[in-house]
Amino acid sequence: MGVAIMDLTDGRTFLLNPDAVFAQASCIKVAVLAELYRQQQESDEGKPGKARLSDLYTMNSADLVADSFIMAGLTPAVTRVTNRDLATFMVAVSDNSATNVLIDRVSMDNVNAMLTSLGLMHTRLQRKMMDVKAAQAGRENLSTPREMMTLLADLYQDKVFNQPLTGDFFKVLSTPKPSDIPRYIPDDIVIANKPGELAGVRNDIGIVFVPNRPFVVVVMAAYLQHERDGDDAIARIAAAAYEYFDRVSRSSEYGRIVNERNSH
Repeated sequence: MGVAIMDLTDGRTFLLNPDAVFAQASCIKVAVLAELYRQQQESDEGKPGKARLSDLYTMNSADLVADSFIMAGLTPAVTRVTNRDLATFMVAVSDNSATNVLIDRVSMDNVNAMLTSLGLMHTRLQRKMMDVKAAQAGRENLSTPREMMTLLADLYQDKVFNQPLTGDFFKVLSTPKPSDIPRYIPDDIVIANKPGELAGVRNDIGIVFVPNRPFVVVVMAAYLQHERDGDDAIARIAAAAYEYFDRVSRSSEYGRIVNERNSH
C-alpha cells in the first residue's frame, strides 16, 4: 500500500511508500482529463490543432470496448456529444470507450509530455483502456502516490492551466461516482476524485474540499488477496484524514475549536 496526503493550505504531507510504482487502472484518466483542459487553454491562446472541450464526436460503434456503460447506449452514427461530455462519461462512470476516444484526440504522447513537464517521471499513460495485449506485454499505466498527489496539487494551484479552466476541471472531476474516498465523509463535502481497480489492485485519488482546509488524498493498494480489503482501507484512510482536516479547519492555531460543525 502507498499513501500520500497533502495539506493544500500549508503544503505539509503525510507519506507511506510514496515512491512505490503502482498500476493505475482508471486513476490515469485524471491525466487524460488534465491534458484535454491544457489543450483547451492552448486553443484559447490561438494555437491551432488542439483539442477543445466543445469539439463534437459522433458515436462510432467501432470505438466500443468493455465497461462503457454510457457509450454502449448511444446510437451509432447519430448521437453527437462534445469532448467535455466524453470527459464526464470518463469520470462519472469510468467509461472506457469515452476515455479511448479522448486519448486519440489529445494523443498519448501529449499526455506523457505534460506529465514530464511537471516533473512526474514515473507517471505514464502507456496503453488504452481494456488493451489486454498491451498489458500482457508489460505496457501498464503507472504512477506513484507522491506523483499523483503532486499532479492534483499542481492542478489545484493553477500550475497546469488558468483558474477558470481549473474550476471547470474540478467540477467535472467532482461528479458523484461509485468510489471509496467519500464513503465515511459527510455528503455535503465536495470531493473531486477518481478511483481505479484491476484484479488485485485498488486505488482512489482526489481532493477533498473541506471548507478552508482542502487536502489531497491518494491511496494505492496492490497484491490484494481480498479486493474488498483495499476498498475498506481507502475509505478508512480518507475518513481519518477528513476528521483531521475538518478539526483543523474549525480550530484556532492553539487547537481551540472556534467553529462548530453542524451535526449530521
